[in-house]
Amino acid sequence: MNCMLFEKPGKENTVKTIELAVQRAKELAIDTLIVASHTGETALQCVNYGLEVVCVTHHVGFAGPGIDQMEKSMRLELRQKGVNVLTGTHLFAGIDRALRNQSGGVYSSEIVANTLRIFGQGVKVGVETAVMALDSGLIDYGKMVIAIGGTGRGADSAIVVTPNHSNQFFSTRVHEIICKPV
Repeated sequence: MNCMLFEKPGKENTVKTIELAVQRAKELAIDTLIVASHTGETALQCVNYGLEVVCVTHHVGFAGPGIDQMEKSMRLELRQKGVNVLTGTHLFAGIDRALRNQSGGVYSSEIVANTLRIFGQGVKVGVETAVMALDSGLIDYGKMVIAIGGTGRGADSAIVVTPNHSNQFFSTRVHEIICKPV
């Protein structure tokens, strides 16, 4: 399969990203989509394709102390549609980001995140959310999934990935990039 390259990043690529991800999932007999979505809107667009959907959100406090960016009504709607919603500390953030914010400098998880960003923010997000979903027990170990991520709002990247647990992160395998911005 060829990687589709979008001219620019952003939410205007969401519909095409989902279409390409679902098409590739069917071609590879993959039954799970991991979808990064802090509001739930992108995850909601993925529910009617006959695939398991896991939505990974920003952690509470990402946008400010105590702020949950996903409305309770959206969480309820996603759950009613069979979507597992994961809200937790980001794999590449957490304590390392707190150290950087407090003391300056760059820490190991940020180096990994910035290295993955060479391929695009959405690809980095796809790897990150797939590992988070595995660590949370929402997907089975050794399972190939399609992870959808984006740059800001919406989706503009999709990858085929077999995540490994965060304590074995470097055994994670990105098999292909389905789409991403140039």
